[in-house]
Amino acid sequence: MDKNIIERCGDELYNALQHRETIAPITERYTDITLEDAYHISLRMVENRVNAGAKIIGKKIGVTSKAVQTMLNVHQPDFGYLTDDMAFSQGEEMPISERLIQPKAEGEIAFILKKDLLGPGITNADVLAATECVMPCFEIVDSRIQDWKIKIQDTIADNASCGLFVLGDNAVSPRKVDLSTCGMVVEKNGQIISTGAGAAALGSPVNCVAWLANTLGEFGIPLKAGEVILSGSLVPLESVQAGDFMSVSIGGIGSASVRFT
Repeated sequence: MDKNIIERCGDELYNALQHRETIAPITERYTDITLEDAYHISLRMVENRVNAGAKIIGKKIGVTSKAVQTMLNVHQPDFGYLTDDMAFSQGEEMPISERLIQPKAEGEIAFILKKDLLGPGITNADVLAATECVMPCFEIVDSRIQDWKIKIQDTIADNASCGLFVLGDNAVSPRKVDLSTCGMVVEKNGQIISTGAGAAALGSPVNCVAWLANTLGEFGIPLKAGEVILSGSLVPLESVQAGDFMSVSIGGIGSASVRFT
């Protein structure tokens, strides 16, 4: 794909983010777009955010569970960058009506790193050795692509449909919990809406972080010490709106909650 087109698409997505607007799927307009093209579009979009004052604080893998892949008709993971203006504290109200367009919430496990991870060749043992702690997390994804009509190239270009996220207050060593079998319960407005387990995300959230390190390693991009790494949803996506309250509880790790305004 021509460099000018890549830059134009990245700028278009950034402007859509700023103005809370959607655009037509990029894959419909540029049918020959590759995954590498999409990655470079996302870098342009994120570069615009950084130039506007945002700071990169982590990375994420998305579309890891079969439930989410089926909902979005996207059948492989994606990846994106987290910035400081996406992060909210436990108990803090999240103004999705002011910040997002078509938000969907998902419960997942966040990894906080104490060492860099640069693929290829990163193993699960490497991930565990590099992880300071794991925490419960709600990620609220959003799409700048009209009606979530995305293919894998669209969501990668759109910075993996990043929206906002909140971490719970509790942090535990990844060696003190079985990340494959730990159970997750998600509630919305006091009602249980979904349950899942660590194995829902590529067999284990650790597998997800290793995949992310190795995939980004192909581009020379490390997962860095101190970064927040979101390892992917263990449950189906849930559409949310102002007034909703959601909580997630993960066995052996803790809970997180968020109230939307």
